[in-house]
Amino acid sequence: MSPGAPSPGETSPGETSMVREFPDNALAQVLFGPHNANLDRLESQLGVALDVRGNTVTISGTPESAADTARILDSLYQSVKRQGHLETAEVDSAMRMVRAEAGAADLVIRTRKRHIAPRTPTQSDYIRALGEAPLTFGLGPAGTGKTYLAVAKAVSMMVAGEVDRIILSRPAVEAGERLGFLPGDLKDKVDPYLRPLYDALYDMLPGDQVAKKLLAGEIEVAPLAFMRGRTLANSFIILDEAQNTTSMQMRMFLTRMGEHSRMVVTGDTSQTDLPPGTRSGLLDAIQILDGMDGVRFIRFTDRDVVRHDLVTRIVRAYDKADRAAKAKSGDK
Repeated sequence: MSPGAPSPGETSPGETSMVREFPDNALAQVLFGPHNANLDRLESQLGVALDVRGNTVTISGTPESAADTARILDSLYQSVKRQGHLETAEVDSAMRMVRAEAGAADLVIRTRKRHIAPRTPTQSDYIRALGEAPLTFGLGPAGTGKTYLAVAKAVSMMVAGEVDRIILSRPAVEAGERLGFLPGDLKDKVDPYLRPLYDALYDMLPGDQVAKKLLAGEIEVAPLAFMRGRTLANSFIILDEAQNTTSMQMRMFLTRMGEHSRMVVTGDTSQTDLPPGTRSGLLDAIQILDGMDGVRFIRFTDRDVVRHDLVTRIVRAYDKADRAAKAKSGDK
């Protein structure tokens, strides 16, 4: 690894040495990365020296940095065991997470099929808000876990008996399409818009349980228009892609909350598909409700993107282009 790194068992004054052994050779190689690139990344970011002997890594550094590195390696190894691969963004997320949240284990969301832990400090803030606030807004770019974590929290609360129903909704307006021009019956028309919500559900619950709860009405996945005129009590209610609501739709949705319910609104204000000149109801809600007791706003950035590393760079490139376009229009 790094030139001059201490031999296993050797440490400089004030430093400590820790050893981590990873039993599966193939998984260890994925963890270490091509030419140990992931270990090099940990060294440069955390100020430790890593010495590799086969599947064993000796960590040398201050007691705090060595312990943090050991925790990160253990966590990433478990990720590799689950998914068989490891992205650079996951390594970066794990470093941010450990450095910012020593007690992140307390924030794990437990569902029937998996346990979901926060991977960035903002995700930790979001999970806290989901557990504390009656109304939470998750704002920011794609790939940050806004909807996925909200669905996970909803399922965990249903499993624990804290809510009776889960309501998942989206405005059925995307990329200029309208339901009336699409083929099929109503279900055929709306299901493509709601598919990401179904996907999240099937990640949290066995398929037969999802089907049973959908049939019984314990879980409802419906376009936003279906919320009108209802009062939703003892429910966990999620509105996804909220940037595509009008002001009237957003007001209608927010006033559906009944007793003992929790509501989550997710969206990216930079990606509205509303007709030109139509103001987003999400923007209105942010301005009107900011500072209100019981309402939490969690703002994600490109640093919270936990998909492929390329997604992070794409988000940043588009943000840069947007800023340049705004600056250019302001000069005119």
